[in-house]
Amino acid sequence: MYPRLLDPRLREALSDTPVVLVVGPRRAGKTTLVQTVGGEARRYITLDDQTVLDAARADPAGFIRGLDIATIDEVQRAPDLLLAIKKSIDEDYRPGRFLLTGSANVLTLPKVADSLAGRIETLPMLPLARAELAGVQPTFLNQLFEGHLRAPQAPVLGDELLDIILQGGFPEALSRGGERRRRDWARSYLTSVLTRDLRDIAEVEKLTELPKFVRFLAEHSGQLVNYSQFGSSINVSHKTGQRYVGLLEQVFLISTLQPWYTNAIKRITKTAKLHFLDTALLAATRGLTFEKVRKNRDLAGVLLESFVFSEVRKLMTGTDLRLAPYHYRDQEMREVDIVLERDDGAIAGIEVKASATVRASDFKGLKTLADACGDRFAFGAVLYDGADVVPFGERLAAVPVSNLWDAQAV
Repeated sequence: MYPRLLDPRLREALSDTPVVLVVGPRRAGKTTLVQTVGGEARRYITLDDQTVLDAARADPAGFIRGLDIATIDEVQRAPDLLLAIKKSIDEDYRPGRFLLTGSANVLTLPKVADSLAGRIETLPMLPLARAELAGVQPTFLNQLFEGHLRAPQAPVLGDELLDIILQGGFPEALSRGGERRRRDWARSYLTSVLTRDLRDIAEVEKLTELPKFVRFLAEHSGQLVNYSQFGSSINVSHKTGQRYVGLLEQVFLISTLQPWYTNAIKRITKTAKLHFLDTALLAATRGLTFEKVRKNRDLAGVLLESFVFSEVRKLMTGTDLRLAPYHYRDQEMREVDIVLERDDGAIAGIEVKASATVRASDFKGLKTLADACGDRFAFGAVLYDGADVVPFGERLAAVPVSNLWDAQAV
C-alpha cells in the first residue's frame, strides 16, 4: 500500500469528530485507507454487498441502531443512513464513531447536508498523486507560496513525463502491464461509473447517451464551460446539460474550476473551466495513445493542464494550507490556468506549458494577476517540461513539472 497524503488528516478528524466522510472516485483507494486507519476496533460494512444494502435501505434506523464504532463503505448507495446516523450521534456524540466513504458526494443533497451540519467532517480523496507513488512528502504548495523553489533532484522530462501523464493515478490501472491494458481498464471503469454509480444518486434520462456526452466533455477538457453546447451534443436542453455536468462532478469524473475575479480588473471572464480529474480516463475517452499525443503538442498541452490541475488538487488534500482553486481569464485572453487563494488572502498562480522552452510572453497572465493582487500576490510559476528553475522577474519563475512531486523541490 502506498502512504496516502490524507492519512494524518483522517486520523486527526477521527480524534475529535463523530462522523468522518472520505469522498472520492470509486477505486481511488478509499477502502484500503479506511481499513488501515480504522483497524480491528471498527466493524467494517460495505454497501457493495447486496444483502447488506437491502437491509440498510429497508430499515436505516434499525441498521444503525446496532452499531457502535463502525466503518461504512459506499454510503451513497443508501443515503437515508445519514439521517439515521444523525439521530445516533445526537444520542452519543463520541468522536470517531462513524467513518464513512462515498464514491459520490452525497452531501450535495440538501436534507443530508443540513442534518449533519456541525457533526461531520468531509475529506476529499482523489487517485494516487505522483508524490504518493514516489513515497515522498510533497512541499510544492508551501514552497510556491513562500517563493522558494529549486530544481528537482530527478527531473522527469519529455517522453517519460508524457508516459506518467497518460498513466493517471488509479491504483488498478497503474498495476496493468502496458498502455493497452491500462486503456482497457479505463474504458471498463467509465462504463461502471456511467451505468452504476450515477443510478445511485439520481434518475438520469437518456442514460444510453451519457458515453457520447462524456466524450464531448473530454473534447472540451481545459476549456470554458458551455452548457448549451454540451446539452446540444445529445439533444438535451441547457438546463439538462448543466445537470449532467453536475452529476458527473458528484461521481468525481470531472471538475469545474470557478473563475477568480476582482474589482481591480475590468472585463474578466466569469465562466467556469472544465477538467477531467484523471488523465488516463481523459485519454481513454478521447482515444489518445502515447504515439498520438507525442506527435501533437496541442494534445500534450491539454493533457498536461488537466494533469497539473489534478496533482494540485491531490496535494491540497495533504497540506495544512487552506486553499481554494480558481482559474483566471480576461477578455484580452490573458489567463492563468490555476489560481490558488489561501485563507488569509494570499494568491499564487500556476500556468502550464507543454514545452521545454519558456518565454517572457508566457508570463503575461501571471503579471496581470500580480498587478491586480499587489502585496497579496505570493508567487507565479509557469510549469514546463524542463529541469531548471528559471527566474523571470520578481516573484515569477519557470518551474519544472517534476517539482510537484520531487523530494528535493524545496
